[in-house]
Amino acid sequence: GSVGSQPMRKFSCVTLSTQQLNIRNLVNYEKQRVPVNAIMFINTKGIKICVSPDQKWVQAAMKKIDQKRATK
Repeated sequence: GSVGSQPMRKFSCVTLSTQQLNIRNLVNYEKQRVPVNAIMFINTKGIKICVSPDQKWVQAAMKKIDQKRATK
């Protein structure tokens, strides 16, 4: 079965936040292409926030999270 045929149970980004988030509060992220191109950040409270991948701080936050993952 292809991924496209499965029902979307996962949270997906439809609207994007333009607000800059505190990088320290972010624990994880996921890249998303459908229905919109977005980065979904997950904060320490487990809340998912969708942002545009084009923003400079988003790239920086993703790098930070990757570094944290690498040290574990």
